[in-house]
Amino acid sequence: MSEQKDSKALSEERYAKFAEGYVTSQTHAKGSDLDRLIAIAEPQSDWVALDIATGGGHTALKFAPHVKHVTASDLTPRMLEKAKVFITEDKGMTNVDFKQADAENLPFDDEQFDLVMCRIAPHHFPDVQKFVSECSRVLKSGGMLLIQDHVLPEDDESARYVDEFETVRDPSHNRAFNQTEWTSMFSNAGVTVNHTEEYIKRHDFLDWVKRQGNDEPTIATLIQMLNDAPDIAKAWMDATDWGTEAATFVNHHIIIRGEKA
Repeated sequence: MSEQKDSKALSEERYAKFAEGYVTSQTHAKGSDLDRLIAIAEPQSDWVALDIATGGGHTALKFAPHVKHVTASDLTPRMLEKAKVFITEDKGMTNVDFKQADAENLPFDDEQFDLVMCRIAPHHFPDVQKFVSECSRVLKSGGMLLIQDHVLPEDDESARYVDEFETVRDPSHNRAFNQTEWTSMFSNAGVTVNHTEEYIKRHDFLDWVKRQGNDEPTIATLIQMLNDAPDIAKAWMDATDWGTEAATFVNHHIIIRGEKA
């Protein structure tokens, strides 16, 4: 089995196991970043939208009242099932459908969507450039690509350290990118970037590790990693009450919007 397939299989395995936690996660469900995505996209009532790697379905749910239709897609069938129950049964939305999909090989026709969006997921994908190119393919001319994901510092040593911190907690984390890399990937896919901003999320450390089922040795490793981090990485993660039950830290996200030519 190839490394790429191994990565996807690991992601599917882990997110099937922890699907319920991502539906109920307050970080994913109620982050003010969802409001920022709406403000940045300014969705229109006649739009047909695609939400890639929908996870618990929170982004699809947020956009559904503002557009004609949303297709919520995910690699993991169990995650998709949980999202469907959440969106259609618990929240009563009727303009969302659900489709299993590999983000790098989307099962949709060319130029099908007015909006393609993906929130806090591309760091799991083995080939993010291919993912961005697939997003461009299924977008209509003039359509919008809107992505939010982890972003790394431009300093290479600190970027590698921050990325490794994420991978220890979740082995299905493949890699994150800095803003320069994201802009380049959009450009390579024929999408012109017209907005970027940074969004900082503060996490309760114990909630963050337990959502991925980490054991005590892994938690201890993560605590020590941040203690030993290079100064730029340590400042980037901005921990408080580290080593206590009240410990928090931040990760940085990019919100990047582009238009297909």
